[in-house]
Amino acid sequence: MLLAAFAAATTTTLVRRVLHATHPGGRTRWERLNHRGEIISMVEGPAVGAGLVVGGLCASGGQRNQCATVIATAGATGFGLIDDLFEDTTTRSKGLKGHLGALARGHVTTGGLKVLGIGASAFAASLALPSNKRTAVDVVVNTALIAGAANLVNLLDLRPGRAAKATGAAALIALLRWQDPRSAATLGAVTAAVPADLDEREMLGDSGANALGALAGVTVAAHGTRTTRVVAVAGIVALTLASEKVSFSRVIEQTPWLHRIDMFGRRPLDSTTQGAPDQSASDTAQSREL
Repeated sequence: MLLAAFAAATTTTLVRRVLHATHPGGRTRWERLNHRGEIISMVEGPAVGAGLVVGGLCASGGQRNQCATVIATAGATGFGLIDDLFEDTTTRSKGLKGHLGALARGHVTTGGLKVLGIGASAFAASLALPSNKRTAVDVVVNTALIAGAANLVNLLDLRPGRAAKATGAAALIALLRWQDPRSAATLGAVTAAVPADLDEREMLGDSGANALGALAGVTVAAHGTRTTRVVAVAGIVALTLASEKVSFSRVIEQTPWLHRIDMFGRRPLDSTTQGAPDQSASDTAQSREL
C-alpha cells in the first residue's frame, strides 16, 4: 500500500519536472487561461495520470485488478491529453452533450474521440476485472461506472484543487473501507500535485481529471456490490445531466460548507472572479501565445 502511494507520488513529481523542462510541441500548447484569466500550465494532468498508472502497477490485488487499473487510467489519461492539446478551439463543442451531438452529425471532435476512447478503455477494463465481476450485466454496469466517473470528475475541474479534493476524499474513504492500494496511489498522486493546483500554477485538465475519475470508478467496480454500483451509476448520470443545466460552481458558492471546503488552501477570490463563468482546460479556456 505504501509502495503504491510512494510510486504514484514519485512518478507524478518526476513527470511534471520533465514536462516543465521540455514542453513537447511547444510551451504555448501546454498553456491555458484559468478562471482569473491568468496563464496556467497543464503539465499536471499527464503527470498525475502517469503516477496513477505506475501506482496501479505497484498495487497488490492480483494481475486482473492491476490490468483493469492500468487500462482504465492509461486510456483516460491518453484520450484526455489528446483533447487537452489538440482541441480545435474554433469549432469546439462544449460538454458531453455537445460532443455527442457532433458525433451524431458525423463530425469527430477531439472531445468526441475522448468520449469514444474512454468508453472503450472502460469496457476493456471491465473485461479485465476478476471473473466474479464479468457477467454481461456487470460489464455493462462497470463500463458505465468507470467512464461516467471519469467524466464526472472532469466536470469538477473548474476551480483550483476542486477535483483533487473530491477524489482525494473519495480515495481516503475507499482506503479505509476496502484497504485497496489503488486508493493509496490516488492519494500519493494528489498529494504530489495539489500544491501547484491550489496555487493556480497548474491544472489537471482532462487528462488528469479523467484519470482520477476512472481510477475511482475501477475501485468501486472491483469492490462494490451490484446494487452499490448501479446506485453509483444512477448518481453519476443524474449529476452529469444536471451539469448541463446547473452550474456546479454556483451551487458550491451558494452553499456555505461546500464553499469553505472549496476555498480551503486556495488564493482568495477577488471582485473580477466572483461569479465568473465555469472554465475547464478543454471546454472553455483558450490557449494564449506569449
